[in-house]
Amino acid sequence: MGNGTIQEITHCFLFLPESSAIRAALLIQRWYRQYVARLEMRRRCTWNIFQSIEYAGEQDQIKLYNFFGFLMDHFTPASSERNLISHIFRENEICRDTEWERYFCYKDIEVPDSYTGPHLTFPMTFCGVSKLVEAFKHKQQLHARYVLQLLGETWRLLRILPNINQVSACHTKEITICGDLHGHLEDLLLIFYKNGLPSSEKPYVFNGDFVDRGKNSLEILLILFGFLLVYPNDVHLNRGNHEDHIVNLRYGFTKEVLGKYRMHGKKILKLLQKIFSWLPLATVIDHKVLIVHGGISDTTDLNTIARVDRHKVREPTHHAVNGSKTQMMNNRNREAGGLVEGRRRVCSLTYHSSAPAYKHNLPRRSLHNQPTSSQLNWSVEEELKRRRRQAGFDQSYGELTKSDSDSDPESGETTETDEHEWKQIVDMLWSDPMPQNGCSPNEVRGGGCYWGPDVSEEVLGKHNLQLLIRSHECKQEGYEFCHNRRVLTIFSASNYYEVGSNRGAYIRMGPDLVPHFIQYQASRTSREFTLRQSIGWTERSALRALKEQLFVHKSDLISAFHEFDPNNTGLISLSHWASVTEKVLNLGLPWRVLRPQLVSSTRYGMVDYHQWIRELSITEPKLEISDNSILETMYKNHSNLETIFRIIDTDHSGLISFEEFRQTWKLLSSHLKTEISDKAIADLAQSIDFNKDGSIDINEFMEAFRLVDLSAHS
Repeated sequence: MGNGTIQEITHCFLFLPESSAIRAALLIQRWYRQYVARLEMRRRCTWNIFQSIEYAGEQDQIKLYNFFGFLMDHFTPASSERNLISHIFRENEICRDTEWERYFCYKDIEVPDSYTGPHLTFPMTFCGVSKLVEAFKHKQQLHARYVLQLLGETWRLLRILPNINQVSACHTKEITICGDLHGHLEDLLLIFYKNGLPSSEKPYVFNGDFVDRGKNSLEILLILFGFLLVYPNDVHLNRGNHEDHIVNLRYGFTKEVLGKYRMHGKKILKLLQKIFSWLPLATVIDHKVLIVHGGISDTTDLNTIARVDRHKVREPTHHAVNGSKTQMMNNRNREAGGLVEGRRRVCSLTYHSSAPAYKHNLPRRSLHNQPTSSQLNWSVEEELKRRRRQAGFDQSYGELTKSDSDSDPESGETTETDEHEWKQIVDMLWSDPMPQNGCSPNEVRGGGCYWGPDVSEEVLGKHNLQLLIRSHECKQEGYEFCHNRRVLTIFSASNYYEVGSNRGAYIRMGPDLVPHFIQYQASRTSREFTLRQSIGWTERSALRALKEQLFVHKSDLISAFHEFDPNNTGLISLSHWASVTEKVLNLGLPWRVLRPQLVSSTRYGMVDYHQWIRELSITEPKLEISDNSILETMYKNHSNLETIFRIIDTDHSGLISFEEFRQTWKLLSSHLKTEISDKAIADLAQSIDFNKDGSIDINEFMEAFRLVDLSAHS
């Protein structure tokens, strides 16, 4: 309703009798409430779409890394498929501390006279970091020499910091607490503009997830690390679940660094891998407010967290986190009643345990039905041999025994204490609160746990704390209380899913430890939108993303629709359409509510599902390939495929050979338990080798096969 309409209605009221004016006002009030309620329903549906797709992606990631861990545990060290991925589960020998200075030395890197970006001097000063902020604001790039030098100084500082930073609020200064930034540099700059730059008089706590998704993750890290070096007692950085080099392979940070620093990107990434493992895990303000990225569980013990050797949470060569095969899984199963195959591999916080049986057909929203070793030991060797043949590897397989870790130099024994400590860290980085009491596996994300109000009361009471501040979840208003206001979520990346999808927020907290919230929208466009325009914009974006998901599952959908259409009429009821769509996509969405936005027309309450698929308005490249099913497999597993590509591209050149391309597809087909012929893979490789040099550019390949919504361009 525009201002002109309101003025016209007000003008009409002046000429109505009092009783008629009251009745008219009540009618308008009722209409407006219904109007706002409809907008709110649309807003919530839109939010559910974005969040369901995001969490489904995280589950796919966990499943893929569980599969990698499975290969690491059960294939011999010399096997080809194990060699393809083994480097992501260990640190390169050259990255040992004894040779660190030589490998990461920046002194031989010259800064040319033509360089127009910022110049850094060390030790860092407030003036130097301020200039760096201004340079990034104007889209300048820092030279690789300064990047490596700044990262090296940061690594040295982080090594002496405790796992849990202790901060004190006083009457002269407030503490500012920021949540996820996810590469949104404009949000960080807006926070600094509104709140001021970090200093000894303006301390900050940044609560993890600085990287991935956004385009300026590296710039955010360099700014935060710069202020950390200048004010080590007043700038505090907690680790998030995205400060993990394997997660970065999927969600964009690896690609960002290699794109900006083609020559020295590999060294930068390796150094960041070390830095991420040394980031503190939590911050406590005045012994009363706990700040962690994800949350807690019913086993959280801050005394245990305080003494964990945190940097080993990614080095499988150390026994404390390498895993003792089935014993670890059995311990976790007893503890969680058969919890999901865990997250043992310390290279990444997304994998930690290794049950001898890897199962492909896991339901997307329930990952805890993994079989234990006693159920499938009899078929492990046969299954592995079959998968090895399927993947096209012909090296000797070797014998699998219950003590196979003894022959693997990367393996080691893990005690029950080590497993407990590992679980503590994973829960702090991955967990989410839930309204019900109790603690259960986080089946939506596939990692960490859900914890209830009773767990919050117990853990906070045990440590004499009054408030838990966490991040990890996007909130529409930028923040949200739960658990009787004992748990507070803060999220600082505005427009996270789409322009106008959410506000960002940060917290100011004084000595009274009462949080005060500042909300913002970094995009000028979103600030100019009316409520209706904002919801409409984000709704269209969410529906585009959902239509892509529907399109890539079109074969599965049609096959499932046929079960309810035995006479091949091409028609099914709306209720069957909704139930089948949920069964195939498993996103937990209100499909009947979404039906008017997804199905343009019905006939007597029936959906013409063939026409509906055609009306999704999604286009794909036309290629001469003998097996078109490989295209659908690729679209459905686009992110997994890119992750495997980047893992196999060990030199980070952005190019892979035809043989590596074939191995990638065989590895993916083994993970998905599907058959993909060598001819189909060869046809696909030939069709995208545009310059016929026998190699494939990963970025060009992934971009060429990105689905396009025609309705968005019409």
